[in-house]
Amino acid sequence: MNADEGLELVVRGAEKRDAGRGIARLPEAARRRLGVLSGDTVVVEGERETVAKVWPAGGGVAENVVLVDADTRTNAGAKIDGTVRVRKVDVEEARSVTLSMPDDVAFADDDRAVELIKRAIRDRPIQPGGQIHFESLSESPFVVSETTPAGRVRVTDATKLRLERDGTLSRVVSAVAGSGRDGGAAGGPTGSASGGGSGGDVGGSEPGPTVTYEDIGGLDEELDLVREMIELPLSRPEVFAHLGIDPPKGVLLHGPPGTGKTLIAKAVASEVDATFVDVSGPEIMSKYKGESEEKLREKFQTARENAPAIVFFDEIDSIAGKRDDGGDVENRVVGQLLSLMDGLDARGDVVVIGATNRVDTLDPALRRGGRFDREIEIGVPNEQGRREILEVHTRRMPLADDVDVERLASRTHGFVGADLESLTTEAAMNALRRGRKEHVEAPITDLEVTRADVEAAMAAVEPSAMREYVAESPTTTFDDVGGLEDAKRTLERAVTWPLTYGPLFEAAKTEPPTGVLLHGPPGTGKTLLARAIAGESGVNFVQVAGPELLDRYVGESEKAVREVFERARQAAPAIVFFDEIDAVATDRDAAGGDSGVGERVVSQLLTELDRLADHPNLVVLAATNRKAALDPALLRPGRLESHVAVPAPDRAARREIIDVHLDGKPLGEDVDRDALARELEGYSGADVAAVVREAAMRAIEDVAAAYEGAAANEHADEVLIERRHVEAAVDAVGPSEEA
Repeated sequence: MNADEGLELVVRGAEKRDAGRGIARLPEAARRRLGVLSGDTVVVEGERETVAKVWPAGGGVAENVVLVDADTRTNAGAKIDGTVRVRKVDVEEARSVTLSMPDDVAFADDDRAVELIKRAIRDRPIQPGGQIHFESLSESPFVVSETTPAGRVRVTDATKLRLERDGTLSRVVSAVAGSGRDGGAAGGPTGSASGGGSGGDVGGSEPGPTVTYEDIGGLDEELDLVREMIELPLSRPEVFAHLGIDPPKGVLLHGPPGTGKTLIAKAVASEVDATFVDVSGPEIMSKYKGESEEKLREKFQTARENAPAIVFFDEIDSIAGKRDDGGDVENRVVGQLLSLMDGLDARGDVVVIGATNRVDTLDPALRRGGRFDREIEIGVPNEQGRREILEVHTRRMPLADDVDVERLASRTHGFVGADLESLTTEAAMNALRRGRKEHVEAPITDLEVTRADVEAAMAAVEPSAMREYVAESPTTTFDDVGGLEDAKRTLERAVTWPLTYGPLFEAAKTEPPTGVLLHGPPGTGKTLLARAIAGESGVNFVQVAGPELLDRYVGESEKAVREVFERARQAAPAIVFFDEIDAVATDRDAAGGDSGVGERVVSQLLTELDRLADHPNLVVLAATNRKAALDPALLRPGRLESHVAVPAPDRAARREIIDVHLDGKPLGEDVDRDALARELEGYSGADVAAVVREAAMRAIEDVAAAYEGAAANEHADEVLIERRHVEAAVDAVGPSEEA
């Protein structure tokens, strides 16, 4: 086969950042055989023909694969895993291009909007009849209605762009594009300019969802499982007949809110050209007897009449809860749903997808083979998944050079896809507010999202996976902790090593410690150590005060323990810190007078700790000053197995603690830190901090007394902590053990 005839290549989805850019990424071997370079134009031929611009594929792409986005696939009449013929083609430079706009496009400012469109299609191959999606302007595509010269052309700086609506020319501008990113720069709408095909509608008579696989980040494995269960039954039912089995009838997607369950369902429906029947729970329910069941039957009848079809139940728990817990109407709806799923044709042309974040509340009869054949968990994304999601949401965003998406992904532990979308939206809004203040009349194309905008957004958006509990990323580090070197080393091995040296643990066939108990006198720095190791490792920190878990109602305390660990697992990597754990985990043999709640909480805590072996990115820290009061079962290996003593500081440790608290303060030359460390024998870390704070208060008091009222604020440079202030503070603040 020569290059003129082209190559037959297998279609795969585009990289997230390429969506809507009309790019065909080719592996090096295919590029050489076709004799094309980056930036050249190729024809992608499936059932129809379309044009795309060549870019190189990464090293991990197979030699017989081409990566193209959803618009190019649709316009070429091709599907993922299908084959297309790719060949080189030469195109002329366009003198003019006319685009037909959808009816729902309304420009606030024609000049600026057209400028954005020009930037999006600059240096792109297009042809008459091709569609260009500008996601920020309309869900419906623009259509290339005319080019000069006629046929396949490439848009250049000199190309004149015309926009028309209903055949009426509305704008004529010279397409002098700026220097933004190629294919969607400077905040402009990305577009995919491809020829041929109508595409865009999903089966049936109504337009379907426009979500594509390139719009989903961080869920590649889950997406493959869903495609396996849905695409094959809808597109190739004969395979199941050949194997002598019935196609799957349903897939249940479950996981925390905002992880992408609904998005996956809509993307699959869009990609397989299936009718998408969306069923909303509140729309189904009715106060009239039998009407709810009738509405449900109508939904399934619509799906059968427009097969192949997908029936999607979002928040299915709202209409299919356990029948023992519901009323008469709810029970009848569940029964009707079971009957309808059992009555689905074995041809597999109707598939049911359910989505819920409360999978345990569903009626058990739904969760068996022949109904929901597979349950797929859509969990909180890891760092790589967050990077892909951020690429999806920032691909149309003009990012400044100081914005590092990879670093942002590493800092957003516990963020689900919806949180990351909110984060990028908030960053863009910060840029807009800043732009309005600084450059009221500046062109909109000069606006960029900077690192400062992202940092401000990080402070405003918190991870929803941990919203019900106090989750934070402490800024405290080991530099803020004086002394305690042995404790620091033990914590580093238990917490940081599993996150940093995962492959080494796998090579040694060793599980990291599941829990660490910090014990010692009050005020020695146990809580500070826990926060510092979270700051050092950069993971989420969930602090749980023991008494907060106790509830007077039977079962509620145990439920609170379960929920803490469930949320922490979803937001891993994370540290769960139980402060004053002796309040909820005392020795069960010695406990009494609490109606058994203490025993049940301890038992639940032991159960959760035993499950930690399956979650190496989740570590439990606990602190107590009454180690002897804890239940012995809590302290055995496999639970809180590492016991770290946090003693009262010796002289060297007190010297380090003094440095931590005095550094940066205005000190007199007569303050002797070594002498102070000797003098504070028997003082804990908290006591030392109290002494320094008291000395500072006395220095402030001297300045405040020397001047009247607010006038003292003008003499802030006169505040000086002298030896006399320190000595007075030592006399006033005694050691805790003697108090």
